[in-house]
Amino acid sequence: MRFQKSACIEPMYSELPFLDRFRAAKEDGFQFVEFWGWPDKDLDGIKAAAEDAGIGISGFNGDAELSLIDPSQKKDYLAYLRKSVETARKIGARSVTIHSNGLGEGGRVIYFYPELSDTVKLCTMYGTLLECAKIAEDSGIQMNLEPLNITTDHVGNYLATTRMGAELTRAVGSPMIKVLYDVYHMQLNEGSLCDNIRAYADQIGHVHVADAPGRHEPGTGEINYHNVFACLEEVGYKGLVGFEFIPKTTTAAAVKAVMQY
Repeated sequence: MRFQKSACIEPMYSELPFLDRFRAAKEDGFQFVEFWGWPDKDLDGIKAAAEDAGIGISGFNGDAELSLIDPSQKKDYLAYLRKSVETARKIGARSVTIHSNGLGEGGRVIYFYPELSDTVKLCTMYGTLLECAKIAEDSGIQMNLEPLNITTDHVGNYLATTRMGAELTRAVGSPMIKVLYDVYHMQLNEGSLCDNIRAYADQIGHVHVADAPGRHEPGTGEINYHNVFACLEEVGYKGLVGFEFIPKTTTAAAVKAVMQY
């Protein structure tokens, strides 16, 4: 199976103006693009650039600095998420990505919530995800819950394992709420990549790719991506594979490495 590919055009194609990255990704063989935040973007320009290039938009982050695990933020979280969904519909994006903790500049976790017990954090996240599911089902915009690494890039993030993410989305029970399985993050946190893909394949809605360590393109680190992609094919994964990495040298060299897989 040849998976459809999405390029994350925040770290990739950074040598080009943002709106020029859509056509560059299309010319390099990607069927979709994705990016991080939306409030700082020219939304009309994004829609036009994607349409002109003939490339789809797979998604973007939907929750910014707000947290799924903070009971005091639930109302604001859902209000912001509704705005993100409206934005996704405006520009033709398929999904938004959601997280347990609010993220600041560079993906830094804003607050760890040491005063909240695991019970409060889990129950709050589950209850808010039930509301997220209603928004997703009503809008047709999928939501992908992403566990993040807590060793390197997102120290203090609460949702750190595939198991916790998948058990939450299974409990919610909506086809519109799934897990974003980021191979790079999960290699750093837990390893056992193929075992976890097999165990939770029914809950994986999107896949992110970068090598570890370094978060560069496949082939620059320790992850055997030939085996990872073979495992995704084995379990019948039919979603997109998003390439979210920092090119080690140039985007052109990184794309060449991607296409070898």
